[in-house]
Amino acid sequence: HRVDSSGVGGDVTGASLPYEPGQPFDVNLYKSLANAVKRGGAGVPIRMEVEDFEVDEVEHSTDAATVLMLDQSSSMYHYGRWGAAKRVAMALQSLIQSKYPRDRLFIVGFSDYAMELKPGELPTAAPNNWMQGTNMQHGMMIARKLLARERAATRQIIMVTDGEPTAHLEGGLSYFDYPPSRRTISETLKEVRNCTRAGITINTFMLEQSSYLSAFIDYVTKVNKGRAFYTDPDRLGDYLLVDYLSNHRRRVA
Repeated sequence: HRVDSSGVGGDVTGASLPYEPGQPFDVNLYKSLANAVKRGGAGVPIRMEVEDFEVDEVEHSTDAATVLMLDQSSSMYHYGRWGAAKRVAMALQSLIQSKYPRDRLFIVGFSDYAMELKPGELPTAAPNNWMQGTNMQHGMMIARKLLARERAATRQIIMVTDGEPTAHLEGGLSYFDYPPSRRTISETLKEVRNCTRAGITINTFMLEQSSYLSAFIDYVTKVNKGRAFYTDPDRLGDYLLVDYLSNHRRRVA
Protein backbone atom coordinates (compact mmCIF):
# COMPACT_ATOMS: atom_id res chain seq x y z
CA HIS A 1 0.00 0.00 0.00
CA ARG A 2 1.07 3.60 -0.44
CA VAL A 3 2.43 5.43 2.58
CA ASP A 4 3.21 9.11 3.02
CA SER A 5 6.89 8.72 3.82
CA SER A 6 9.69 6.97 2.02
CA GLY A 7 12.04 4.62 3.73
CA VAL A 8 14.12 1.50 3.46
CA GLY A 9 12.50 -1.09 1.24
CA GLY A 10 10.47 1.31 -0.89
CA ASP A 11 10.49 1.02 -4.68
CA VAL A 12 10.60 4.04 -6.99
CA THR A 13 7.59 3.69 -9.29
CA GLY A 14 8.92 5.90 -12.10
CA ALA A 15 6.27 8.53 -11.43
CA SER A 16 6.82 11.80 -9.61
CA LEU A 17 4.69 14.07 -7.45
CA PRO A 18 4.76 17.79 -6.61
CA TYR A 19 6.81 18.34 -3.47
CA GLU A 20 4.86 19.21 -0.34
CA PRO A 21 6.51 20.52 2.86
CA GLY A 22 7.07 17.71 5.32
CA GLN A 23 7.69 15.08 2.65
CA PRO A 24 11.09 13.39 2.30
CA PHE A 25 13.05 15.38 -0.26
CA ASP A 26 13.70 12.60 -2.81
CA VAL A 27 13.95 15.16 -5.58
CA ASN A 28 13.43 14.22 -9.22
CA LEU A 29 15.97 16.63 -10.70
CA TYR A 30 14.94 16.25 -14.35
CA LYS A 31 11.24 16.97 -13.68
CA SER A 32 12.07 19.81 -11.29
CA LEU A 33 14.38 21.57 -13.78
CA ALA A 34 11.84 21.06 -16.58
CA ASN A 35 9.16 22.72 -14.44
CA ALA A 36 11.44 25.69 -13.71
CA VAL A 37 12.28 26.16 -17.42
CA LYS A 38 8.62 25.88 -18.39
CA ARG A 39 7.70 28.54 -15.83
CA GLY A 40 10.61 30.98 -16.22
CA GLY A 41 12.14 30.29 -19.62
CA ALA A 42 15.39 28.66 -20.72
CA GLY A 43 17.78 31.43 -19.63
CA VAL A 44 20.63 30.87 -17.18
CA PRO A 45 20.87 30.76 -14.29
CA ILE A 46 17.69 28.71 -13.92
CA ARG A 47 15.73 30.13 -11.01
CA MET A 48 14.00 27.44 -8.96
CA GLU A 49 10.86 28.07 -6.93
CA VAL A 50 9.37 25.69 -4.35
CA GLU A 51 6.47 24.86 -6.67
CA ASP A 52 8.94 23.63 -9.34
CA PHE A 53 10.19 20.72 -7.26
CA GLU A 54 8.92 17.20 -7.85
CA VAL A 55 9.89 14.16 -5.81
CA ASP A 56 10.04 10.51 -6.81
CA GLU A 57 6.97 8.51 -5.90
CA VAL A 58 7.96 5.59 -3.69
CA GLU A 59 5.71 2.58 -3.24
CA HIS A 60 6.00 0.47 -0.11
CA SER A 61 4.88 -3.13 -0.15
CA THR A 62 3.24 -5.01 2.69
CA ASP A 63 3.88 -8.59 3.76
CA ALA A 64 0.16 -9.37 3.93
CA ALA A 65 -3.06 -7.48 3.28
CA THR A 66 -6.15 -8.79 5.06
CA VAL A 67 -9.81 -7.83 5.08
CA LEU A 68 -11.62 -9.11 8.15
CA MET A 69 -15.29 -9.47 7.19
CA LEU A 70 -17.55 -9.39 10.26
CA ASP A 71 -21.16 -10.56 10.10
CA GLN A 72 -23.32 -7.80 11.61
CA SER A 73 -26.68 -9.48 10.98
CA SER A 74 -29.17 -9.56 13.86
CA SER A 75 -28.53 -13.24 14.65
CA MET A 76 -24.98 -12.36 15.72
CA TYR A 77 -26.52 -10.27 18.51
CA HIS A 78 -29.46 -12.51 19.40
CA TYR A 79 -27.23 -15.55 19.91
CA GLY A 80 -24.48 -13.66 21.74
CA ARG A 81 -21.84 -13.98 19.02
CA TRP A 82 -21.15 -10.35 18.16
CA GLY A 83 -19.17 -9.53 21.30
CA ALA A 84 -16.73 -12.37 20.65
CA ALA A 85 -16.32 -11.38 16.98
CA LYS A 86 -15.61 -7.76 17.88
CA ARG A 87 -13.09 -8.71 20.59
CA VAL A 88 -11.20 -10.88 18.11
CA ALA A 89 -11.19 -8.06 15.54
CA MET A 90 -9.70 -5.67 18.09
CA ALA A 91 -7.15 -8.29 19.15
CA LEU A 92 -6.11 -8.83 15.52
CA GLN A 93 -5.74 -5.07 15.06
CA SER A 94 -3.50 -4.92 18.12
CA LEU A 95 -1.46 -7.96 17.03
CA ILE A 96 -0.75 -6.52 13.59
CA GLN A 97 0.12 -3.05 14.91
CA SER A 98 2.54 -4.42 17.50
CA LYS A 99 4.03 -7.50 15.84
CA TYR A 100 3.55 -7.11 12.08
CA PRO A 101 3.54 -3.38 11.26
CA ARG A 102 4.20 -4.13 7.58
CA ASP A 103 0.89 -5.98 7.34
CA ARG A 104 -2.30 -4.16 6.36
CA LEU A 105 -5.70 -4.80 7.94
CA PHE A 106 -9.12 -3.60 6.82
CA ILE A 107 -12.40 -4.43 8.52
CA VAL A 108 -15.70 -4.72 6.65
CA GLY A 109 -19.02 -5.24 8.40
CA PHE A 110 -21.90 -6.80 6.49
CA SER A 111 -25.63 -7.25 7.11
CA ASP A 112 -28.22 -6.12 4.53
CA TYR A 113 -25.47 -3.90 3.09
CA ALA A 114 -21.72 -3.92 3.76
CA MET A 115 -19.36 -1.08 4.66
CA GLU A 116 -15.77 -0.57 5.71
CA LEU A 117 -15.30 0.00 9.45
CA LYS A 118 -12.44 2.37 10.25
CA PRO A 119 -10.25 1.41 13.26
CA GLY A 120 -11.80 4.08 15.47
CA GLU A 121 -15.33 2.88 14.64
CA LEU A 122 -14.83 -0.72 15.74
CA PRO A 123 -15.29 -0.28 19.53
CA THR A 124 -18.79 1.18 19.06
CA ALA A 125 -19.82 -0.97 16.07
CA ALA A 126 -22.98 -3.03 16.64
CA PRO A 127 -25.10 -5.58 14.77
CA ASN A 128 -27.93 -4.42 12.54
CA ASN A 129 -31.09 -5.24 14.51
CA TRP A 130 -33.53 -3.33 12.32
CA MET A 131 -32.92 -4.80 8.84
CA GLN A 132 -32.66 -8.43 7.76
CA GLY A 133 -29.94 -9.83 5.57
CA THR A 134 -26.49 -11.41 5.42
CA ASN A 135 -24.99 -9.82 2.32
CA MET A 136 -21.69 -11.62 1.79
CA GLN A 137 -21.64 -10.58 -1.86
CA HIS A 138 -21.45 -6.86 -1.01
CA GLY A 139 -18.87 -7.53 1.71
CA MET A 140 -16.62 -9.46 -0.68
CA MET A 141 -17.06 -6.79 -3.34
CA ILE A 142 -15.81 -4.08 -0.96
CA ALA A 143 -13.02 -6.36 0.30
CA ARG A 144 -11.84 -7.09 -3.24
CA LYS A 145 -11.70 -3.37 -4.09
CA LEU A 146 -9.74 -2.61 -0.92
CA LEU A 147 -7.24 -5.39 -1.62
CA ALA A 148 -6.85 -4.37 -5.27
CA ARG A 149 -4.94 -1.29 -4.05
CA GLU A 150 -2.50 -3.38 -2.03
CA ARG A 151 0.82 -4.68 -3.31
CA ALA A 152 1.32 -7.60 -0.95
CA ALA A 153 2.70 -11.12 -1.08
CA THR A 154 -0.50 -12.41 0.52
CA ARG A 155 -3.99 -10.96 0.06
CA GLN A 156 -6.79 -12.59 1.96
CA ILE A 157 -10.32 -12.26 3.30
CA ILE A 158 -11.07 -13.68 6.75
CA MET A 159 -14.83 -13.98 7.10
CA VAL A 160 -16.56 -14.50 10.45
CA THR A 161 -20.23 -15.45 10.10
CA ASP A 162 -23.06 -17.44 11.66
CA GLY A 163 -25.30 -17.76 8.61
CA GLU A 164 -25.49 -18.42 4.90
CA PRO A 165 -25.96 -15.49 2.47
CA THR A 166 -29.55 -14.22 2.46
CA ALA A 167 -29.13 -10.92 0.60
CA HIS A 168 -27.38 -9.58 -2.49
CA LEU A 169 -27.05 -6.30 -4.36
CA GLU A 170 -28.90 -5.66 -7.58
CA GLY A 171 -28.92 -2.23 -9.16
CA GLY A 172 -27.34 -0.87 -5.99
CA LEU A 173 -30.20 -2.13 -3.78
CA SER A 174 -30.16 -5.00 -1.30
CA TYR A 175 -32.57 -7.89 -1.88
CA PHE A 176 -33.35 -10.23 1.03
CA ASP A 177 -34.88 -13.69 0.93
CA TYR A 178 -35.00 -16.59 3.37
CA PRO A 179 -34.38 -19.39 2.72
CA PRO A 180 -31.71 -17.95 0.44
CA SER A 181 -32.84 -17.45 -3.14
CA ARG A 182 -30.96 -19.00 -6.02
CA ARG A 183 -30.22 -15.49 -7.20
CA THR A 184 -28.52 -14.57 -3.90
CA ILE A 185 -26.42 -17.75 -3.94
CA SER A 186 -25.49 -17.21 -7.60
CA GLU A 187 -24.49 -13.55 -7.12
CA THR A 188 -22.46 -14.37 -4.01
CA LEU A 189 -20.58 -17.18 -5.77
CA LYS A 190 -19.94 -14.85 -8.70
CA GLU A 191 -18.13 -12.53 -6.28
CA VAL A 192 -16.23 -15.50 -4.82
CA ARG A 193 -14.99 -16.25 -8.34
CA ASN A 194 -14.04 -12.57 -8.83
CA CYS A 195 -11.93 -12.73 -5.65
CA THR A 196 -10.36 -16.00 -6.75
CA ARG A 197 -9.37 -14.56 -10.14
CA ALA A 198 -7.83 -11.59 -8.31
CA GLY A 199 -5.63 -13.94 -6.27
CA ILE A 200 -7.49 -13.33 -3.01
CA THR A 201 -7.88 -16.25 -0.59
CA ILE A 202 -11.10 -16.51 1.43
CA ASN A 203 -10.87 -18.22 4.82
CA THR A 204 -14.10 -18.62 6.78
CA PHE A 205 -14.77 -19.01 10.50
CA MET A 206 -18.28 -20.37 11.04
CA LEU A 207 -19.96 -19.71 14.39
CA GLU A 208 -22.94 -21.92 13.55
CA GLN A 209 -22.95 -25.44 12.12
CA SER A 210 -26.16 -25.36 10.09
CA SER A 211 -26.47 -27.57 7.02
CA TYR A 212 -27.21 -24.55 4.77
CA LEU A 213 -24.11 -22.66 5.92
CA SER A 214 -21.81 -25.70 5.85
CA ALA A 215 -22.90 -26.67 2.33
CA PHE A 216 -22.41 -23.13 1.05
CA ILE A 217 -18.99 -22.65 2.64
CA ASP A 218 -17.86 -26.07 1.40
CA TYR A 219 -18.58 -24.86 -2.11
CA VAL A 220 -16.77 -21.55 -1.50
CA THR A 221 -13.63 -23.40 -0.36
CA LYS A 222 -13.84 -25.69 -3.40
CA VAL A 223 -13.96 -22.69 -5.76
CA ASN A 224 -11.47 -20.48 -3.92
CA LYS A 225 -9.12 -23.09 -2.36
CA GLY A 226 -9.37 -21.27 0.98
CA ARG A 227 -10.09 -22.95 4.29
CA ALA A 228 -13.08 -23.20 6.60
CA PHE A 229 -13.28 -23.67 10.36
CA TYR A 230 -16.18 -24.27 12.72
CA THR A 231 -15.79 -22.87 16.23
CA ASP A 232 -17.99 -21.67 19.05
CA PRO A 233 -17.72 -17.93 19.83
CA ASP A 234 -15.69 -18.46 23.02
CA ARG A 235 -12.94 -20.23 21.04
CA LEU A 236 -12.96 -17.90 18.01
CA GLY A 237 -9.92 -15.95 19.20
CA ASP A 238 -7.91 -19.12 19.77
CA TYR A 239 -8.55 -20.32 16.24
CA LEU A 240 -8.38 -17.07 14.28
CA LEU A 241 -5.34 -15.48 15.92
CA VAL A 242 -3.36 -18.74 16.01
CA ASP A 243 -4.19 -19.33 12.34
CA TYR A 244 -3.01 -15.81 11.44
CA LEU A 245 0.24 -16.30 13.34
CA SER A 246 0.94 -19.74 11.87
CA ASN A 247 0.26 -18.50 8.34
CA HIS A 248 2.66 -15.61 8.91
CA ARG A 249 5.38 -18.02 10.02
CA ARG A 250 4.84 -20.13 6.89
CA ARG A 251 5.11 -17.04 4.68
CA VAL A 252 8.45 -15.97 6.12
CA ALA A 253 9.92 -19.47 6.50
